[in-house]
Amino acid sequence: VQLQASGGGLVKTGGSLRLTCAASGRTFSRCVMGWFRQALGREREFVAALTTTGGSTYLADSVRGRFTISRDNAKNTVFLQMNSLKPEDTALYYCAADEPPYGSMVTEYAYEYWGQGTQVTVSS
Repeated sequence: VQLQASGGGLVKTGGSLRLTCAASGRTFSRCVMGWFRQALGREREFVAALTTTGGSTYLADSVRGRFTISRDNAKNTVFLQMNSLKPEDTALYYCAADEPPYGSMVTEYAYEYWGQGTQVTVSS
């Protein structure tokens, strides 16, 4: 699976962005998909994940109520809708894919495939 993240940019506090992760490969529909982020000088952290059908989603406490993760298996795409953005959301955002057997959805080591990252900058 190859992943390509896009949609990052510069936005003011309270604004919105929609990140897209386009995947290639025939196994996408069997992959758990996740988004992680890494701010400058900090470790990479879990943001959101969802199951193969999108029936179950998981969000970090810091983004719950503001971010939404979804997927379109017909288009091999995963989305991260980010609303009410805050300066502390500034980071490089990565999408990731976990093939079966699945690991913990909130742990980066469970994911075998990673995109290149897209920068999100929220100005105050």
